[in-house]
This record gives sequence, structure tokens and C-alpha cells, in this order.
Amino acid sequence: MAKKLLSVTLYMSELIYDVQNKTYLTGRSRYSGDNHEFVANMQANDDDENANQVIRSIGNSFATLKTKLSEYLSEEGTTADDRQVDGETNFTIALYMPSNYNRATRDTIAAALHQYIVNNSIADWFIITNKGDASDYVALANACIQQIREALNKRVRPERPTPWIVDDGDDDTSTATTGTSTGTDTESSRYSGDDTSSTTTGDATNP
Repeated sequence: MAKKLLSVTLYMSELIYDVQNKTYLTGRSRYSGDNHEFVANMQANDDDENANQVIRSIGNSFATLKTKLSEYLSEEGTTADDRQVDGETNFTIALYMPSNYNRATRDTIAAALHQYIVNNSIADWFIITNKGDASDYVALANACIQQIREALNKRVRPERPTPWIVDDGDDDTSTATTGTSTGTDTESSRYSGDDTSSTTTGDATNP
């Protein structure tokens, strides 16, 4: 049986926003009253030097993600380069799954792919601006890979096939692959005794 295709689109705008929002919240939580510059440097923004670093980290994380999931991918390209993706580029990953793959996990996979890229990109950002938290996001990214693999390996139970019914054109007779039904039961064979109350078959004569 042919493999199932699971196509997941990851939007650059969502990835960038998530990186910026998490770094903002992390920075705010580290504020101690006199470390203004340290907190500001942690918080990624849209300034060119910040945005370029975040977008490159996102692109690198996507490339790493494809390597980790290479057994599910099939791409025919023969060239590659190191140009940075732009801020308008969306990522699409096509996963070729076994025929009994459980499609109920597709939202879990999409969410975990997104979180892997975000967490790995934040780890890159914090290596530059906040080394103390970088390792935590590396661990979160690795946990996402485990979650993705768990979801990819979910399978559906096989279903018992229903018997094939063979129609031979006789309204009273049908045959199934597991046995036959002749359709010749009569009223007298369904009951153990005479049934005199169900039908009358002639004139009733008064005594």
C-alpha cells in the first residue's frame, strides 16, 4: 500500500513572533532592578542586526530538523547554498508516512516542529546574549524531537474486513464468503408448534 503524505507548513511570521515573545518574557523575568542593559540585550526585536541573527538561526534550525527527520523525507534537489532565508519565507516539510500512520497526531507533529525551531533558535540567541539560559532551550529543543518521533510512530489498529456478499440475482438467496443463507425458512420451521392465530385460509363457517 502507498505511503501517506503529511505536509506541514511553518510560517516565518509565527516563528519570529514566538522567538521574540519568549525572549521578551524571559528577559522580563530576569529583571532585578539594576540590570536594564542585560535584560534589553536578551529581548530579540526587529532591528536589522537582531532580526538577521534570529532569521538565520531559524533557517539553520529548519535545516537541522530535516536532517533529524531524514528517514521520512524524499527530496530530489542536487544543489544547496548558504544564503540566509528572508523574513517572508515559509517552510514546508513533506513527511512520507507508513500506510497505517495515525493521522490524529498531525497537529501534535506540527506544533512540535514549530517548537523545535523556536527553542533551538532561542538557544542560539541566548548563547550570544544570555549564556545562563541557553542550555535550557537546547534541552527543550531535544525534548521536541522526542515528541515528534513519538507522534510519527503512532499507528492505527487494523480493521477486520467485512464478508463479501455475492448477489446471484435471486431475491430469496444470497451467499457470503463465510457461509450461505438459503432464505427458505417457513413459518412452520420457525416455531416448535402450530400457530393457528396468525392467519386464516378460508371461509369461516358459523356453527
